[in-house]
Amino acid sequence: MDLRSPKLHKILDTWIEEDLGDGDLTRFVLNDRSASAHWVAKEDGTFCGGDLVKLIFRKIDPKVDIQLLIEDGQKFEKNQRLLELKGSSSSLVAGERVSLNVAMHLSGIATSTALLVTKLSGSKVKLADTRKTTPGIRVFEKYAFHCGGGINHRLGLDDAAMLKENHIEWSQGISESIKILKNTIPWTKKIIVEAETPSQAKEAVKAGADGVLLDEMSIQAIEKLVPELRQLSKNSKSKYVSQNIVIEVSGINPNNVSDYIFTGIDLISTSAPITKSKWIDFSMRFD
Repeated sequence: MDLRSPKLHKILDTWIEEDLGDGDLTRFVLNDRSASAHWVAKEDGTFCGGDLVKLIFRKIDPKVDIQLLIEDGQKFEKNQRLLELKGSSSSLVAGERVSLNVAMHLSGIATSTALLVTKLSGSKVKLADTRKTTPGIRVFEKYAFHCGGGINHRLGLDDAAMLKENHIEWSQGISESIKILKNTIPWTKKIIVEAETPSQAKEAVKAGADGVLLDEMSIQAIEKLVPELRQLSKNSKSKYVSQNIVIEVSGINPNNVSDYIFTGIDLISTSAPITKSKWIDFSMRFD
């Protein structure tokens, strides 16, 4: 996540404007006295959002001093101090809710991701996210997934060409679609096919897909199919066929990710850490 991105700054400005409006009315009773505070975790988890918290407070008041006591991606325990703040009381109050909301949401995603990644520990299988994200904050949620130890799938439709069920149904089929894409999109972009049957997966490899996503297939079917796809990829003489096909699995129960460790796949993609994780509870307490 590039903190210099103008798009990122616009999003943060919108969040701050939403909460402050024309200004915090309670500022009239605070007298802008100098104050200090700290954040404390009310449960265990994996932290995410420290640099965003810094940006939010400094947009409100550049004089606010923030000391992070934990880095993004690090684990924390209940009652642990996460960061310390110093500045005018009105500025600390003004930035409290927005910054907490961001960090609690992203830390929830990072925590949920880390728990699943732990289940894949010791294997070569990676956990990847999806495009099932909250509109407007995808870049932040995917960053949180990364902080939890996962890897990012495509950020948007322009990252890679992914042929899904509807594409296959509404086009001339897998092979012809891949041929068209090979002659149309930049060579730096990948082509991925979501296959619902073994025959679709094999056709995708033969046609030159860079990756095949096996959707909602049984473990037994995957175990049988993966070696066949590897062999097709390895033995092909076509310049269009990838010699290192990436095999991905989706549509599985995230609680069962460890069952797929020995199937020979490369990736498991899941939306669960982003769409189903709960916020981690933090509190800002004044010293």
